[in-house]
Amino acid sequence: MNLKPPKTNSQDTSIAQPTTRIARGVGMDIVDSDNATSEGEQHSGSLTTVLIAVGANLIIAIAKTVAAVMTGSASMIAESAHSWADAGNGTLLIVAEKKAVKPADSSHPLGYGKESYVWSMIAAFGVFMAGSIVSIYTGITEWNAAESETNYTIGFIILAVAFVLEGFSLGQAYLQSKKHGEVINVSAIGYVINTSNPTLRGVFFEDLAAVIGLAVAAASMGMHAYTGQPFWDALGSIIVGILLGAVAIFLISRNRDFLVGYKVSERIHNYALSELLEHSDIDSVSYLHLEWVGPKKIFMVAAVDIAGNQKEKEIAQKFEIIESQFRANPLFQEVILTLSVPNADVLLLPDSPLET
Repeated sequence: MNLKPPKTNSQDTSIAQPTTRIARGVGMDIVDSDNATSEGEQHSGSLTTVLIAVGANLIIAIAKTVAAVMTGSASMIAESAHSWADAGNGTLLIVAEKKAVKPADSSHPLGYGKESYVWSMIAAFGVFMAGSIVSIYTGITEWNAAESETNYTIGFIILAVAFVLEGFSLGQAYLQSKKHGEVINVSAIGYVINTSNPTLRGVFFEDLAAVIGLAVAAASMGMHAYTGQPFWDALGSIIVGILLGAVAIFLISRNRDFLVGYKVSERIHNYALSELLEHSDIDSVSYLHLEWVGPKKIFMVAAVDIAGNQKEKEIAQKFEIIESQFRANPLFQEVILTLSVPNADVLLLPDSPLET
Protein backbone atom coordinates (compact mmCIF):
# COMPACT_ATOMS: atom_id res chain seq x y z
CA MET A 1 0.00 0.00 0.00
CA ASN A 2 1.12 3.55 -0.63
CA LEU A 3 2.14 5.81 2.22
CA LYS A 4 -0.35 8.44 1.18
CA PRO A 5 -4.02 8.98 1.99
CA PRO A 6 -6.35 7.48 -0.59
CA LYS A 7 -8.08 9.81 -2.99
CA THR A 8 -11.80 9.62 -2.50
CA ASN A 9 -14.37 10.46 -5.14
CA SER A 10 -17.46 12.25 -3.88
CA GLN A 11 -19.52 10.24 -6.39
CA ASP A 12 -18.04 6.91 -5.32
CA THR A 13 -20.42 5.41 -2.79
CA SER A 14 -18.46 2.17 -2.46
CA ILE A 15 -16.07 3.78 0.03
CA ALA A 16 -17.66 4.96 3.23
CA GLN A 17 -16.99 8.46 4.40
CA PRO A 18 -14.37 8.38 7.18
CA THR A 19 -15.58 8.99 10.69
CA THR A 20 -13.41 10.69 13.26
CA ARG A 21 -13.00 8.85 16.53
CA ILE A 22 -11.42 11.01 19.16
CA ALA A 23 -8.86 9.72 21.64
CA ARG A 24 -9.59 10.67 25.23
CA GLY A 25 -7.05 10.22 27.98
CA VAL A 26 -4.92 7.80 26.01
CA GLY A 27 -1.37 8.95 26.56
CA MET A 28 0.91 11.92 26.87
CA ASP A 29 -0.57 13.45 23.71
CA ILE A 30 -4.27 13.53 22.99
CA VAL A 31 -7.08 15.13 21.11
CA ASP A 32 -9.50 15.78 23.92
CA SER A 33 -13.15 16.67 24.51
CA ASP A 34 -16.18 16.32 22.29
CA ASN A 35 -15.34 19.58 20.59
CA ALA A 36 -11.84 18.44 19.73
CA THR A 37 -9.21 21.12 19.31
CA SER A 38 -8.22 21.47 15.69
CA GLU A 39 -4.63 21.17 14.50
CA GLY A 40 -4.60 24.86 13.69
CA GLU A 41 -5.72 25.79 17.19
CA GLN A 42 -3.13 23.49 18.76
CA HIS A 43 -0.42 25.02 16.59
CA SER A 44 -1.66 28.51 17.41
CA GLY A 45 -1.55 27.78 21.15
CA SER A 46 2.06 26.55 21.01
CA LEU A 47 3.11 29.44 18.78
CA THR A 48 1.50 31.98 21.13
CA THR A 49 3.40 30.46 24.05
CA VAL A 50 6.68 30.78 22.14
CA LEU A 51 6.00 34.35 21.00
CA ILE A 52 5.28 35.43 24.59
CA ALA A 53 8.54 33.81 25.70
CA VAL A 54 10.61 35.39 22.90
CA GLY A 55 9.15 38.85 23.51
CA ALA A 56 9.84 38.64 27.23
CA ASN A 57 13.38 37.34 26.68
CA LEU A 58 14.32 40.09 24.22
CA ILE A 59 13.25 42.81 26.65
CA ILE A 60 15.00 41.07 29.53
CA ALA A 61 18.20 40.42 27.54
CA ILE A 62 18.57 44.10 26.63
CA ALA A 63 17.92 45.20 30.21
CA LYS A 64 20.36 42.65 31.66
CA THR A 65 23.06 43.66 29.18
CA VAL A 66 22.75 47.28 30.26
CA ALA A 67 22.86 46.24 33.92
CA ALA A 68 25.89 43.98 33.30
CA VAL A 69 27.81 46.87 31.72
CA MET A 70 26.87 49.23 34.57
CA THR A 71 27.63 46.83 37.44
CA GLY A 72 30.34 44.60 35.99
CA SER A 73 28.71 41.67 37.79
CA ALA A 74 29.75 38.23 36.57
CA SER A 75 26.35 36.84 37.53
CA MET A 76 24.62 39.58 35.57
CA ILE A 77 26.84 38.86 32.55
CA ALA A 78 25.83 35.20 32.83
CA GLU A 79 22.17 36.14 33.10
CA SER A 80 22.53 38.41 30.08
CA ALA A 81 24.00 35.52 28.07
CA HIS A 82 21.20 33.32 29.42
CA SER A 83 18.48 35.66 28.17
CA TRP A 84 20.07 36.15 24.75
CA ALA A 85 20.33 32.36 24.51
CA ASP A 86 16.66 32.04 25.46
CA ALA A 87 15.65 34.59 22.84
CA GLY A 88 17.64 32.74 20.18
CA ASN A 89 16.16 29.45 21.32
CA GLY A 90 12.65 30.86 21.06
CA THR A 91 13.33 32.09 17.53
CA LEU A 92 14.43 28.61 16.47
CA LEU A 93 11.35 27.11 18.12
CA ILE A 94 9.18 29.41 15.98
CA VAL A 95 10.98 28.05 12.92
CA ALA A 96 10.28 24.53 14.26
CA GLU A 97 6.57 25.31 14.60
CA LYS A 98 6.38 26.65 11.05
CA LYS A 99 8.31 23.79 9.49
CA ALA A 100 6.44 21.01 11.30
CA VAL A 101 2.97 21.92 9.99
CA LYS A 102 3.82 21.56 6.31
CA PRO A 103 1.49 18.95 4.77
CA ALA A 104 2.77 15.59 3.56
CA ASP A 105 3.90 15.40 -0.05
CA SER A 106 5.47 12.87 -2.41
CA SER A 107 8.97 13.40 -0.98
CA HIS A 108 7.81 13.29 2.64
CA PRO A 109 4.80 10.94 2.77
CA LEU A 110 4.76 10.99 6.58
CA GLY A 111 4.79 14.78 6.71
CA TYR A 112 7.34 17.20 8.13
CA GLY A 113 6.56 16.74 11.81
CA LYS A 114 10.10 15.66 12.70
CA GLU A 115 11.37 19.05 11.52
CA SER A 116 10.27 20.34 14.91
CA TYR A 117 12.67 17.95 16.66
CA VAL A 118 15.54 18.91 14.35
CA TRP A 119 15.16 22.63 14.98
CA SER A 120 14.52 22.12 18.69
CA MET A 121 17.73 20.11 18.93
CA ILE A 122 19.66 22.82 17.08
CA ALA A 123 18.25 25.35 19.53
CA ALA A 124 19.20 23.26 22.55
CA PHE A 125 22.69 22.41 21.31
CA GLY A 126 23.73 25.69 19.74
CA VAL A 127 22.00 28.29 21.86
CA PHE A 128 21.79 26.75 25.33
CA MET A 129 25.32 25.34 25.20
CA ALA A 130 26.65 28.69 23.99
CA GLY A 131 24.99 30.39 26.94
CA SER A 132 26.35 27.71 29.27
CA ILE A 133 29.93 28.06 28.05
CA VAL A 134 29.87 31.87 28.27
CA SER A 135 28.46 31.77 31.80
CA ILE A 136 30.93 29.19 33.12
CA TYR A 137 33.89 30.89 31.44
CA THR A 138 32.90 34.28 32.88
CA GLY A 139 32.62 32.81 36.37
CA ILE A 140 36.03 31.14 36.15
CA THR A 141 37.81 34.26 34.89
CA GLU A 142 36.17 36.44 37.56
CA TRP A 143 36.76 34.02 40.45
CA ASN A 144 39.94 35.74 41.67
CA ALA A 145 38.99 39.24 40.57
CA ALA A 146 40.19 42.09 42.75
CA GLU A 147 37.62 43.61 45.09
CA SER A 148 36.07 46.83 43.86
CA GLU A 149 33.26 49.07 44.97
CA THR A 150 29.92 47.54 44.07
CA ASN A 151 26.51 49.09 43.59
CA TYR A 152 24.05 46.45 42.47
CA THR A 153 20.89 48.53 42.85
CA ILE A 154 20.20 48.68 39.12
CA GLY A 155 21.06 44.99 38.87
CA PHE A 156 18.55 43.99 41.53
CA ILE A 157 15.86 46.14 39.89
CA ILE A 158 16.48 44.47 36.52
CA LEU A 159 16.42 41.03 38.10
CA ALA A 160 13.12 41.78 39.82
CA VAL A 161 11.51 42.95 36.57
CA ALA A 162 12.95 39.95 34.74
CA PHE A 163 11.57 37.62 37.40
CA VAL A 164 8.07 38.99 36.83
CA LEU A 165 8.30 38.66 33.04
CA GLU A 166 9.89 35.21 33.10
CA GLY A 167 7.39 34.11 35.73
CA PHE A 168 4.52 35.20 33.50
CA SER A 169 5.95 33.29 30.52
CA LEU A 170 6.53 30.21 32.69
CA GLY A 171 2.97 30.50 33.99
CA GLN A 172 1.60 30.44 30.45
CA ALA A 173 3.59 27.32 29.59
CA TYR A 174 2.58 25.70 32.90
CA LEU A 175 -1.11 26.37 32.35
CA GLN A 176 -0.98 24.90 28.86
CA SER A 177 0.79 21.79 30.21
CA LYS A 178 -1.61 21.50 33.14
CA LYS A 179 -4.63 21.74 30.85
CA HIS A 180 -3.48 18.78 28.78
CA GLY A 181 -2.17 16.85 31.77
CA GLU A 182 -5.44 17.03 33.69
CA VAL A 183 -7.23 15.14 30.91
CA ILE A 184 -4.96 12.12 31.41
CA ASN A 185 -4.43 12.54 35.16
CA VAL A 186 -0.75 13.50 35.08
CA SER A 187 1.01 16.55 36.47
CA ALA A 188 2.06 19.48 34.31
CA ILE A 189 5.71 18.44 34.74
CA GLY A 190 4.90 14.85 33.81
CA TYR A 191 3.08 15.98 30.70
CA VAL A 192 5.75 18.40 29.51
CA ILE A 193 8.55 15.82 29.99
CA ASN A 194 6.78 13.15 27.92
CA THR A 195 4.83 15.18 25.38
CA SER A 196 5.67 14.80 21.70
CA ASN A 197 5.50 18.60 21.41
CA PRO A 198 9.13 19.87 21.64
CA THR A 199 8.07 23.52 21.45
CA LEU A 200 6.10 23.39 24.67
CA ARG A 201 8.85 21.39 26.38
CA GLY A 202 11.55 23.83 25.21
CA VAL A 203 9.68 26.92 26.37
CA PHE A 204 8.73 25.37 29.71
CA PHE A 205 12.24 24.30 30.71
CA GLU A 206 13.78 27.45 29.27
CA ASP A 207 11.54 29.58 31.49
CA LEU A 208 12.00 27.30 34.49
CA ALA A 209 15.78 27.56 34.14
CA ALA A 210 15.44 31.32 33.75
CA VAL A 211 13.46 31.73 36.98
CA ILE A 212 15.93 29.57 38.92
CA GLY A 213 18.85 31.41 37.33
CA LEU A 214 17.45 34.77 38.38
CA ALA A 215 17.18 33.60 41.98
CA VAL A 216 20.78 32.33 41.86
CA ALA A 217 22.07 35.58 40.36
CA ALA A 218 20.25 37.70 42.94
CA ALA A 219 21.59 35.57 45.80
CA SER A 220 25.14 35.67 44.41
CA MET A 221 25.11 39.42 43.92
CA GLY A 222 23.62 39.86 47.36
CA MET A 223 26.34 37.75 48.99
CA HIS A 224 29.02 39.68 47.10
CA ALA A 225 27.60 42.99 48.28
CA TYR A 226 27.20 41.69 51.87
CA THR A 227 30.59 39.97 52.31
CA GLY A 228 32.71 41.98 49.91
CA GLN A 229 33.98 38.71 48.41
CA PRO A 230 33.79 38.73 44.58
CA PHE A 231 33.96 34.94 44.30
CA TRP A 232 30.26 34.80 45.28
CA ASP A 233 29.37 36.67 42.13
CA ALA A 234 31.62 34.39 40.06
CA LEU A 235 30.06 31.32 41.70
CA GLY A 236 26.62 32.52 40.66
CA SER A 237 27.79 32.79 37.05
CA ILE A 238 29.15 29.24 37.13
CA ILE A 239 25.94 27.85 38.67
CA VAL A 240 23.84 29.56 35.99
CA GLY A 241 26.13 28.05 33.33
CA ILE A 242 25.78 24.56 34.79
CA LEU A 243 21.99 25.02 34.93
CA LEU A 244 21.92 25.98 31.24
CA GLY A 245 24.10 23.02 30.35
CA ALA A 246 21.84 20.60 32.22
CA VAL A 247 18.75 21.95 30.45
CA ALA A 248 20.53 21.70 27.09
CA ILE A 249 21.54 18.08 27.66
CA PHE A 250 18.01 17.14 28.72
CA LEU A 251 16.37 18.79 25.70
CA ILE A 252 18.93 17.32 23.29
CA SER A 253 18.24 13.87 24.74
CA ARG A 254 14.45 14.17 24.42
CA ASN A 255 14.61 15.49 20.84
CA ARG A 256 17.00 12.69 19.93
CA ASP A 257 14.51 10.16 21.31
CA PHE A 258 11.79 11.36 18.95
CA LEU A 259 14.09 11.73 15.94
CA VAL A 260 15.31 8.14 16.05
CA GLY A 261 11.78 6.74 16.39
CA TYR A 262 10.15 7.06 19.78
CA LYS A 263 7.44 4.56 20.59
CA VAL A 264 4.12 5.71 21.98
CA SER A 265 3.03 5.14 25.57
CA GLU A 266 1.15 2.02 26.66
CA ARG A 267 -2.01 4.14 26.93
CA ILE A 268 -1.93 5.12 23.27
CA HIS A 269 -0.87 1.63 22.19
CA ASN A 270 -3.86 0.14 24.01
CA TYR A 271 -6.15 2.83 22.63
CA ALA A 272 -5.12 2.13 19.03
CA LEU A 273 -5.44 -1.62 19.59
CA SER A 274 -8.91 -1.20 21.09
CA GLU A 275 -10.01 0.96 18.15
CA LEU A 276 -8.88 -1.74 15.74
CA LEU A 277 -10.49 -4.59 17.68
CA GLU A 278 -13.76 -2.70 18.08
CA HIS A 279 -14.06 -2.25 14.31
CA SER A 280 -16.78 -4.48 12.91
CA ASP A 281 -14.63 -5.66 9.99
CA ILE A 282 -11.64 -6.75 12.09
CA ASP A 283 -11.52 -10.10 13.90
CA SER A 284 -8.04 -9.85 15.41
CA VAL A 285 -4.73 -7.97 15.36
CA SER A 286 -1.42 -9.84 15.27
CA TYR A 287 1.01 -6.93 14.85
CA LEU A 288 0.87 -3.25 15.81
CA HIS A 289 3.62 -0.70 15.31
CA LEU A 290 3.12 2.88 16.53
CA GLU A 291 5.70 5.66 16.58
CA TRP A 292 5.77 9.44 16.74
CA VAL A 293 6.50 11.18 13.42
CA GLY A 294 5.81 14.69 14.72
CA PRO A 295 4.06 16.61 17.49
CA LYS A 296 0.80 14.75 18.20
CA LYS A 297 1.26 12.70 15.02
CA ILE A 298 1.51 8.90 14.95
CA PHE A 299 2.46 6.48 12.18
CA MET A 300 0.66 3.15 12.56
CA VAL A 301 1.28 -0.19 10.84
CA ALA A 302 -0.98 -3.12 11.77
CA ALA A 303 -1.49 -6.70 10.65
CA VAL A 304 -5.13 -7.71 11.01
CA ASP A 305 -7.49 -10.56 10.24
CA ILE A 306 -10.57 -9.39 8.34
CA ALA A 307 -13.94 -10.80 9.41
CA GLY A 308 -15.54 -13.33 7.09
CA ASN A 309 -14.18 -15.08 4.02
CA GLN A 310 -13.73 -12.25 1.54
CA LYS A 311 -12.01 -11.92 -1.80
CA GLU A 312 -8.76 -10.02 -2.25
CA LYS A 313 -10.48 -7.04 -3.90
CA GLU A 314 -13.02 -6.79 -1.07
CA ILE A 315 -10.25 -6.96 1.54
CA ALA A 316 -8.30 -4.19 -0.19
CA GLN A 317 -11.42 -2.02 -0.17
CA LYS A 318 -12.02 -2.76 3.51
CA PHE A 319 -8.44 -1.74 4.27
CA GLU A 320 -8.90 1.57 2.45
CA ILE A 321 -12.06 2.31 4.44
CA ILE A 322 -10.50 1.48 7.81
CA GLU A 323 -7.32 3.41 7.01
CA SER A 324 -9.37 6.45 6.00
CA GLN A 325 -11.30 6.30 9.27
CA PHE A 326 -8.07 6.32 11.28
CA ARG A 327 -6.56 9.12 9.17
CA ALA A 328 -9.62 11.22 9.99
CA ASN A 329 -8.51 11.13 13.63
CA PRO A 330 -6.00 14.02 14.04
CA LEU A 331 -3.80 11.77 16.17
CA PHE A 332 -2.79 9.60 13.20
CA GLN A 333 -0.55 10.95 10.44
CA GLU A 334 -0.58 7.74 8.41
CA VAL A 335 -2.06 4.25 8.80
CA ILE A 336 -1.06 1.12 6.88
CA LEU A 337 -2.93 -2.19 7.23
CA THR A 338 -1.89 -5.61 6.03
CA LEU A 339 -3.22 -9.15 6.47
CA SER A 340 -2.05 -11.28 9.38
CA VAL A 341 -0.18 -14.45 8.52
CA PRO A 342 -2.14 -17.66 9.12
CA ASN A 343 -2.17 -18.90 12.74
CA ALA A 344 -0.33 -15.81 13.99
CA ASP A 345 -0.48 -15.00 17.70
CA VAL A 346 -3.02 -12.26 18.31
CA LEU A 347 -2.66 -9.16 20.48
CA LEU A 348 -4.97 -8.85 23.45
CA LEU A 349 -6.02 -5.83 25.47
CA PRO A 350 -5.27 -5.69 29.21
CA ASP A 351 -8.27 -5.68 31.55
CA SER A 352 -8.06 -1.90 31.99
CA PRO A 353 -6.33 -0.51 28.88
CA LEU A 354 -6.36 3.11 30.03
CA GLU A 355 -4.73 2.55 33.41
CA THR A 356 -1.08 3.42 33.89
